[in-house]
Amino acid sequence: QVQLVESGGGLVQPGGSLSLSCAASGSIFSINTMAWYRPAPGKQRELVATITSGGNTNYADSVKGRFTISRDNAKNTVYLQMNSLKPEDTAVYYCNAELVKYGTSWYNAYWGQGTQVTVSS
Repeated sequence: QVQLVESGGGLVQPGGSLSLSCAASGSIFSINTMAWYRPAPGKQRELVATITSGGNTNYADSVKGRFTISRDNAKNTVYLQMNSLKPEDTAVYYCNAELVKYGTSWYNAYWGQGTQVTVSS
């Protein structure tokens, strides 16, 4: 069984910072891409940022220059450093990982339970 557990959400004032983390655990052989998503109007979830196992990153235009995604492959953990937060960043942030479980040879996507980020004065 595989679990993704997020932490680090909370309430912050506009212009402030928060750091999220997501740790994957269980019968994991390898992890390819890890990512953060959040709900968006007209979409189930909007891609916020992704990072490959090699460290290549990609960001939504709305967060470029403000958010930084990173990962620790030894800990199967992905992070999201959020700076200069805006009220429109308020959302539940979901962690996603494409990984191969032991005993299999294909990638499946797994999701965390979500962590609330609220940006308000």
